[in-house]
Amino acid sequence: MGRTSSARERLLATACDLIHERGYTAIGVAEICATADVRKGSFYHYFESKQALAGEAVEQRWATERAAWTAELSGSDPALVRLERLLRAQVSAQVESKRSHGHLRGCLFGNLASEIAPAETELGARLSAVFAEQVDLVAATLTTAAAEGAIPAEPDPRTTARAVLAHLEGMVLFARLANDPGVLDQLWPQTRLLIQARA
Repeated sequence: MGRTSSARERLLATACDLIHERGYTAIGVAEICATADVRKGSFYHYFESKQALAGEAVEQRWATERAAWTAELSGSDPALVRLERLLRAQVSAQVESKRSHGHLRGCLFGNLASEIAPAETELGARLSAVFAEQVDLVAATLTTAAAEGAIPAEPDPRTTARAVLAHLEGMVLFARLANDPGVLDQLWPQTRLLIQARA
């Protein structure tokens, strides 16, 4: 039990999956270790706490998602086409979640942010860093959209980017509560209104 060559990676993958499926407070170190097939004593060789494990799991998941976000927002298409592509990819992820798991799991980062206690400052800081990077990526795209004349130059693109992400997280939350990805059908049309996209 607990092959050391991959124990750390198994703990990270298991924690990420369990947190996404059932929530942060609903799982404990013992369950994570049992599911990952790692001895509980070995857990503390790699991580000092569940919070530390969750923080690294967040960073690992975002490393993968960052690459996907960057790919969706890159290229020679007009900026709003790229932004729409990103949001439609988020919708597709929830559709796939329903297909694979029988229910929508929502956004790992949003779920965690709404669940953690204020005392869990380390995990909160890591989540804040993820959202800050997302704001940066969307803000850069909105800056280009403004330069292309597709949206107004004001307000500040970062302010609008935060609103876009808040809208995305809120819509995903509603879809998760309803267990219905169809709730997200209006995500892009409503985002266009939010950013004052020109026809």
